[in-house]
Amino acid sequence: MADIVWLVQRLKAMSVPEVMWRVGQKVIQKKEERRFKEEKVPVTAGIFNQGLSGLRLDAGRMHLNHGNKDFNLNIAIPLLGNYAYEKYKKQWNAGFQTENEWPEEFSYSLEYKQRDDIGDARTNWELNRHFQFALLAKDYAASSDPTYLEELCGLFEDWNRENPFLWGISWTSVMEAAIRCSNWCYTYCFLENTNVPEALLEKLRIGIINMTDYITKHYSRYSSANNHLIVEAYAIGQSGILCSYKPWIELSLKILTRELPRQNYPDGVNRELSLHYQSFYMEAMGLMMRLLVKNGIAVPDSWEPMIQRMCGYVVSCMGKHGEMVVFGDDDEGKILDLQGGFNHYRYMLGLFSCLLKKKYLSRVRCCENLNWLFSEEELERAEHKPPFQTQQCACFREGGNTILRSRDGRVLIGIDHAALGFGSIAAHGHADALSFQLFLDGQPVFVDPGTCIYHCNLESRNAFRKTENHNTACIDGKDQSEILGAFLWGKRAECELLEFTEEENGVILKARHNGYRPVIHTREFRFDKERVFEIRDTFTGGGKKEINFIFAPDMEMGISDNVVCIHGKGVAMEMKFFGNTEFTVRKTEKMYSPKYGVKMKANGIEVCLSDSGLVSRISIQ
Repeated sequence: MADIVWLVQRLKAMSVPEVMWRVGQKVIQKKEERRFKEEKVPVTAGIFNQGLSGLRLDAGRMHLNHGNKDFNLNIAIPLLGNYAYEKYKKQWNAGFQTENEWPEEFSYSLEYKQRDDIGDARTNWELNRHFQFALLAKDYAASSDPTYLEELCGLFEDWNRENPFLWGISWTSVMEAAIRCSNWCYTYCFLENTNVPEALLEKLRIGIINMTDYITKHYSRYSSANNHLIVEAYAIGQSGILCSYKPWIELSLKILTRELPRQNYPDGVNRELSLHYQSFYMEAMGLMMRLLVKNGIAVPDSWEPMIQRMCGYVVSCMGKHGEMVVFGDDDEGKILDLQGGFNHYRYMLGLFSCLLKKKYLSRVRCCENLNWLFSEEELERAEHKPPFQTQQCACFREGGNTILRSRDGRVLIGIDHAALGFGSIAAHGHADALSFQLFLDGQPVFVDPGTCIYHCNLESRNAFRKTENHNTACIDGKDQSEILGAFLWGKRAECELLEFTEEENGVILKARHNGYRPVIHTREFRFDKERVFEIRDTFTGGGKKEINFIFAPDMEMGISDNVVCIHGKGVAMEMKFFGNTEFTVRKTEKMYSPKYGVKMKANGIEVCLSDSGLVSRISIQ
């Protein structure tokens, strides 16, 4: 019954053209099923679309910096949830969260959502994105050590044997095939001019062409056309450039150029309203932009102005110690990893420091990826570009987030007055309107709970999106927006910015939302740019109000006479509460997810009241 309810709600989020497109996709899938279900073949078996059989890859068009001397030789990649790579490196169908494995079923009939009996598909997909293939190819090209080539060949042959085309968990998402295709392209380009078997290069060529052709037939559209579409279009364009195949290049540029204003607010905030997904989106754009520039292909005029604003927003969310204000989902997604783990935000800003007119980091050389993507001269020029100047307090009115800093940079505050998310399903949003985060000296103090999990343990998936688990107000225990599925929302809270005023001695931000209509919640933030941060909550109607505050796990607190003292890692703060009528302050236990797949306990407090308002004053000592 729950599946039927979800299906009905999902159909309501679709337009008539989308329903027709999905019917058309079913027709194509049936044809593919008839061809590939009876006989299982690897994606490297031969060119499936004979019209593409004449395509050849030119590794020179990738313009890798083969003269790079600044690298590490690392054979392991980080897996989500801190699983050991050596244990799982050939367990392509591992459930991870259980001892069970994903079955060898045809991908179009394999149900991968909410499979508590097996595990989280997203965790499995990380292994099947094949970052390790590009990493090992880089290792061999850089060192000529046959150990790395042997490891790569063993993994490559094993994966193709165990994962026939359109069979199993690794073929259930078009975007996953796109990231895998991109990594095969880098693998090919690192190996082309080395002493490797010609058969390996030919299998890579065939696989890249087949995967790209598959992506062009099934790329995301309509309500599913979010960051997935951008990554898919990038993969099509990358293959098009490497093959000098104009139809793929044109399709990629058409999609990316059309989606740029559609998926991003004019002030540079991505409409998914997740900083991580903004960075993921920008990586795809940056890798494609680099290929265009390197190969003398004109970059569309609309790209640079928007990407500059997007970079500006990400820099605004970064504190001087590297701490980041991150609202919404974060699954740590990336497209290329030639290092074996890195800070994605810094890498992405380094990438655009090389491509745009300004630099967005004090030190551009922050990730090994960049050493292979750009020459020594290009990296040196980027280091000497004029730095982007971050505003002390930046209000992104269209995107709906505001970032505040103290004059000395010790305090970083993020405030969410944004919409729920992008499009009709708002897949990666959280019910966190008017919530905030606060860092001191780089340490998280008042925290967003994080993401935890996607495709299993629905209770945890929902818990980390619920209003009561964010630094905002909850009425009668309900959520501001209606959760209908793991990536589907119904009724939504609508936010409105009422005031943003910045003066020398402080900032005032006032906003409201109607998620509890007819009751309206209004919240006013006041920050003196030094050490006092004040929050004033008012409500237009009745109901039991709970104003929640969630702390980082290493923060300790004590409550005495409605005063909360907070301590931990050099942090010392005091919270005082003021109200017109009686209220209670009590300590609670919350859950916190610092990384995808990781869950731990954290302290929190709830202030319960039935009257119309409360003032919460945070003083930093």
